[in-house]
Amino acid sequence: MAQRIRDILTADPITVTPQTALTDVARLMRDEDFGEVVVSEENHLRGVVTDRDLVVRAMADARDADSTSAQDVCSSEVVTCAPDAGIDEAVHLMREHAVRRLPIVDGEELVGTVSIGDVALERDPDSALAEVSSARPNR
Repeated sequence: MAQRIRDILTADPITVTPQTALTDVARLMRDEDFGEVVVSEENHLRGVVTDRDLVVRAMADARDADSTSAQDVCSSEVVTCAPDAGIDEAVHLMREHAVRRLPIVDGEELVGTVSIGDVALERDPDSALAEVSSARPNR
């Protein structure tokens, strides 16, 4: 059983620049079947855009998706975790901050992401959450 975040993280997270238009962010989420993209600049974390951010911070305000950028709607105060942290620490952070995904940073460098599904698959592969997390995407 893995004990450190580095053992279960998804390396090379899906990233966009702060200037990326929301239409491109949404297409990337659709094409990669991911509910979050990391906003980074020169491999430094600048924020996170979730599918919920697109709805609540853009669509609900009738923003133009072609002229609104990722930096306009991203969460810039992001909870992160180090790759050498224990999995229990990541679970604690997710619970404490009510987040489902954590960007993993080594110093200032973005190295990956960990989702609640990744943790579930590692800790309890027979759980309902692990089964849902490992299921093929709906297309």
